[in-house]
Amino acid sequence: MRVLWRVAPLLLALACGAPRYEGQGVVRGVYPDEGQVSIEHGDIPGLMSAMTMSFDVPDRALLERMRPGMLISFTLRRERHAFQVIDFELLEAGAAGSAAPAARLAGVRDPAPPFALTDQEGRPLDLADLRGSLVVLDFVFTQCTGPCPILTSAHVTWQRRLPAALRERTRFVSITLDPARDTPAALRAYAEARGADLSDWSFLTGPVAEVEAVVRAYGVGTLRDADGQIEHTLATFLIDAEGRIARRYLGLDHAPEQVIQDLQSLL
Repeated sequence: MRVLWRVAPLLLALACGAPRYEGQGVVRGVYPDEGQVSIEHGDIPGLMSAMTMSFDVPDRALLERMRPGMLISFTLRRERHAFQVIDFELLEAGAAGSAAPAARLAGVRDPAPPFALTDQEGRPLDLADLRGSLVVLDFVFTQCTGPCPILTSAHVTWQRRLPAALRERTRFVSITLDPARDTPAALRAYAEARGADLSDWSFLTGPVAEVEAVVRAYGVGTLRDADGQIEHTLATFLIDAEGRIARRYLGLDHAPEQVIQDLQSLL
């Protein structure tokens, strides 16, 4: 990805109240239902290193102007739990890059694509086994040096804050994006290192072809870099008791209170 920089002075952020940051990158996905855009960006000074990340876009008209493949410079505003794209400038209408390819994410109200994989204890788990429970499903890999550990830690917070009655009805599931390296033992070590309670959280792996088929079915675009890191869409799916996708969460910044409210609405 060709990176051009437009650096905003620190005084601008201080003067405008909420912190603001400037970055550049390629639009990889536009999600009107969630009001979000996925951008493969370079380093954003003072905020985060280069990665593919989903951001809120509160201005619907701004979001409607975005298209996958655009090379843009953009302004981020931090609002409590969220990073919001509040402005952008088109640099090129189309741009090549090495980010996760655009893919159609499994949609809200769609039946959740089935899976039959192996958990961190070597036990089989089928999505059908979870019918009647609410399922929080995400995709990570243990060698990730970017957002995966942050995502898992955020979901640990969700898990710990669930009221007892709601937690009895909720299962957490994480499917690896790197089944060739992520053995059950590796997944267990990853989960324990981040404080996941494995009594109701399953970390799943399996044969490479079978895992890749599940990843494609959910539309989680992936691409392996030369250093072994995997660029991928940051997506979490909330599956209802009937096996339908009830909600999607893109990116990392979602308040536990909102997630708990969404889960309670499904009971």
